[in-house]
Amino acid sequence: MKALPYDELRTLYRNFLHSQNISQLTINTAYTNTFYLWRKGSKELFWNAVTDTDFEDTSKNELIKALSENSTGNVNSLVSGYLSHLRRFRLFLASDGTTEPSVLKQKKTANHEYTRKKKMDIDVPKPSIEQVEIYLTKWDGLENYHLQEDALNKLFFELCPKNTDVIDILLKASTLNDFYSTNIFSIYPVAKHICALDIDLRLKAGDVTLVGDIQYVTIGDTLKNFYSFASKYCSHNNPLDYPIYDSYVDEVLRYFRNHDNFSDFQDGDLKDYVKFKGILIDFRTFYGLNKYNLKQIDQYVWLLGKDYFQKNYGKKKRGDK
Repeated sequence: MKALPYDELRTLYRNFLHSQNISQLTINTAYTNTFYLWRKGSKELFWNAVTDTDFEDTSKNELIKALSENSTGNVNSLVSGYLSHLRRFRLFLASDGTTEPSVLKQKKTANHEYTRKKKMDIDVPKPSIEQVEIYLTKWDGLENYHLQEDALNKLFFELCPKNTDVIDILLKASTLNDFYSTNIFSIYPVAKHICALDIDLRLKAGDVTLVGDIQYVTIGDTLKNFYSFASKYCSHNNPLDYPIYDSYVDEVLRYFRNHDNFSDFQDGDLKDYVKFKGILIDFRTFYGLNKYNLKQIDQYVWLLGKDYFQKNYGKKKRGDK
């Protein structure tokens, strides 16, 4: 691969992209943006980045440097998109550049094949670096999730970065509630509750007890428990310190506890956010996935759960219970 000229490599990669279950728009973008470091830097820079043993950090740092020197856009917003293209290119390298990886083909039919089976009969692929790479690439190819995430990042990090104005909080909470179908029918009391907690310093510090403080809200005369929503609100303010809880993640963690004994937690521990985050960290460590941050582990586990523990045949958004 390294010996191929620029145009030949791109042609070979484009053929590979057409063998994937991704849109033509994504193919067109990947065909160009994957080779950004080559165009703006050098062939050597490109190959060093995509083959580095510490790929995530090395490639991100090189992309930030190149984008800072050559782009007038928001570098922090742009870098994740370029990095996702490099992840897909690494999948191309793992397939020898000739065919779609058999594991990825398996994922396309996983819903149809396994939804009819009982949980005890499900055979979920064991977590590994290869599996995480496959699912992160799959995440990057899901344009509806990717664009939704970009929109939320703009809202939380650029338009309304603080949590001191109830109007800003109302806007963010309403958008989360709509995007993720968290089914909160009266969002204003939730926004008012969050505003009263004065959460910005705790968010920045990664205080995991904050989720528990946000999740319980009195609406009328009833105390409501918005656990999944609370984890999402914290996560979109500080994604590296607050992984998201939802039913798919719950299913996957219990499955691998039962099969591999990676932890001895009780089912109810997953509904305690402090314990939940610790369990997810134990999961990452047990399977040798420490090169990935908790946001990436969260995305991988959620998509894995969506493939193997789908409860119905309808579309399910992130956060439905």
